[in-house]
Amino acid sequence: MDWDKLRVFHAVAEAGSFTHAGDALNLSQSAVSRQISGLEESLQVPLFHRHARGLILTEQGELLFRTARDVFAKLSMTEAMLSESKERPKGPLKVTTTVGFGSTWLTPRIREFLDLYPEINLTLLLDDGELDLSMREADVAIRMSPPRQPDLVQRHLLTVKSGAFASPDYIKKYGVPMQPEDLDDHRIVIYGDDTRPPSPAVNWLHDAGMRPGTERRPILKVNNIYGIFRAVQSGLGIGSIPNYMVQETSELIRVLPELAGPTIDAYFVYPEELRPSKRIAVFRDFLIKKVAEARL
Repeated sequence: MDWDKLRVFHAVAEAGSFTHAGDALNLSQSAVSRQISGLEESLQVPLFHRHARGLILTEQGELLFRTARDVFAKLSMTEAMLSESKERPKGPLKVTTTVGFGSTWLTPRIREFLDLYPEINLTLLLDDGELDLSMREADVAIRMSPPRQPDLVQRHLLTVKSGAFASPDYIKKYGVPMQPEDLDDHRIVIYGDDTRPPSPAVNWLHDAGMRPGTERRPILKVNNIYGIFRAVQSGLGIGSIPNYMVQETSELIRVLPELAGPTIDAYFVYPEELRPSKRIAVFRDFLIKKVAEARL
């Protein structure tokens, strides 16, 4: 299979037209068309349905595109790794973590990291769902549970603790619960049950001290730890807040200090094939240093 023709095919399949692919490859539309026709002739199968509004991949074209996309993704990764300077890590680095950890603890520290490594092109993907690292949806993940995939490298990053917190406005209006049973009479903000939470037992506060036979109705369900944090900040109710969030603000007051949620171990995770990457190594070391400084 001719490599140049495959490169052109990949560009056309991604662009959806000969014209746009030609612009990306700096080739004329007719040159692109000839390359595709030559590839189809050599394979003896049609790769595109041609119509007035553009191109649609045939079944055979879809099969070839999936393979070509994987090949070019791995080549791109290899090229980036080979181009890393021995002195200065550089190139793209895509990191995913939960919305809560990413928005409150991680992003405020990114400026310092990029000041140290300005040639790294960092992208943060904040998502409580788990992106597939094996499919290169991200290079690195900071996850609030051990990875389930066997081909991932994992490094324990921190242990997340949580407690019950409220704002001064809430306490002024509703008072302080003196014992866990008093939470039956307070406004509780919990994680919603419509989506998979970023960690198990996230709603421990909902049941803490609940009297037998009673039903505790939360004032709000929100499927995002950062959303819970902001709701508690606003004075809406009492919520379970992780220690990494509390350290970022002095506004919240801990109530019922004898209560603590289950500890959660967070991991720095990346594919085995990226183990040699200097970008990942310096980012990992930076995070370990920042976690130690924060005494999380």
